[in-house]
Amino acid sequence: MVTYGLVLYVILPGIHCCLHGTISSGWLVDYRSSFCKYRGAGKMGHYRNKIIGNAHFRKDWQRRVRCWFDQAGRKKRRRLTRQKKAVKIAPRPVEGSLRPVVRCPTFKYNTTVRAGRGFTLEELKTAGIHPKVAMTLGIAVDHRRRNRSSESLQANVQRLKEYTSKLIVFPKKANKPKKGDSEAAELSLATQLTGHIMPIQQTKPVSKARAITEDEKKISVFRAMRVARANAKLVGIRQKRLKEKAEAELKLKK
Repeated sequence: MVTYGLVLYVILPGIHCCLHGTISSGWLVDYRSSFCKYRGAGKMGHYRNKIIGNAHFRKDWQRRVRCWFDQAGRKKRRRLTRQKKAVKIAPRPVEGSLRPVVRCPTFKYNTTVRAGRGFTLEELKTAGIHPKVAMTLGIAVDHRRRNRSSESLQANVQRLKEYTSKLIVFPKKANKPKKGDSEAAELSLATQLTGHIMPIQQTKPVSKARAITEDEKKISVFRAMRVARANAKLVGIRQKRLKEKAEAELKLKK
């Protein structure tokens, strides 16, 4: 054991550590040593070589606080902006273009429907409406969306047909009406729609409470879903294995 001033160096078999203080006041292991973890009972002030905390409470918070005194003014400004927009686009609907009915993604939300970005090209073609003409009639068009099921296709085609049956088309020039424009009697009855354009209704199957049957108890929906997912994932590998097996059998026959 060798001492140099107030620092005590202890040399033990396989251990070399540096200790601060004296034996009588307790040992405090230097944080640089990764071997010794003993800390004595002596009170040495702040623990380890860390900065002393200094809380800053006197901050100029009034310069950084965000107040909401303009809430009422903003509300009025938004209402006036909506009124100006309605007057500008009249007699078109205030809400804007007609949107399709789409299902929400993921297994958790796919039971609910909502308004989509626009109708697909296939839906417009089935309804007999050209995409460029659809945009002039207040129908939103989305060239990226695809129809994955016939049910969604038929539902949106029916929605388009219902919309066009109620539509009143104003001529570009009042004295020169073209084919497809509404008659003068219908134009006089036109009013601006302020609510939702053909609101989407959430349809939920209504089922009464009943006892679970024995056959239903034997079926595991979780397991069935996992098996179906695995079958869809492994379809390519299984086809490849069957092909290789058939080729191997054909070689053996030769």
